[in-house]
Amino acid sequence: MNGHPIRLVVTDDLRRSRVTVFFRLLLALPHFVWLGLWSVVAVLALVVDWFATLFAGRSPESLHDFLVRFVRYSTHVNAYAYLVADPFPAFAGAPGYPVDLDVDPPEAQSRLKTFFRLLLAIPALLLARILGYLLCLLALFGWFVALLTGRMPKGMPYLGAYCLRYDAQTAGYIFLLTDRYPAISSPEST
Repeated sequence: MNGHPIRLVVTDDLRRSRVTVFFRLLLALPHFVWLGLWSVVAVLALVVDWFATLFAGRSPESLHDFLVRFVRYSTHVNAYAYLVADPFPAFAGAPGYPVDLDVDPPEAQSRLKTFFRLLLAIPALLLARILGYLLCLLALFGWFVALLTGRMPKGMPYLGAYCLRYDAQTAGYIFLLTDRYPAISSPEST
C-alpha cells in the first residue's frame, strides 16, 4: 500500500514573530470569517459531489479541485491559528504555505463507502476531536514559549502537524477527496 492520498508537507522553520503570536487569534479573525463563508459553499459542493461520486464512482475533477482548495485552506488557517506555522496565510487555499497539503487527483471510489461515508467517518471524527483538544493545549503552551523565545520548541509543531494531518485526512475522507480512511500512523506524511 502506498502512502495516503492526503499528505501534510511541513517546511516551517520554528521561528515566530512575538508580536503576531501575541495577537494571533485577533489576526486570524478574517480567516475564520472567510472559512465560515467558504464552508457553506463547500457543504453544498459536497452534496453535489456525493451524488456525482455515488453514480459515477469518481469525484468530478472540478469539484475535487474546489474541495481540495477548501481543505487545504482550512489546514493553513488552523496551522496559523494554532501556531504550527508563522506566516499569515493567503485566502485562496493555494499550495505553498509552510504547513501545506499535497492531495492526489481524483480516483475511483467505492460506491458503498460513498453511500455510508458520514456514518463511516464517526470514529475518525471522534479521534480528530480529541486531537483538536491536544492541538489547543499545544497552542496555549506554545503561545507562552513563543512569546518568551520567539521560537517554538522543535517537538511541539511536529505534534501539532500530526494533529492537523489527521484532521485534514478526516476532512478529505468526508469531502470525498479519497475513500482511504485517515491514517493514525503515517510517517511519510508529516
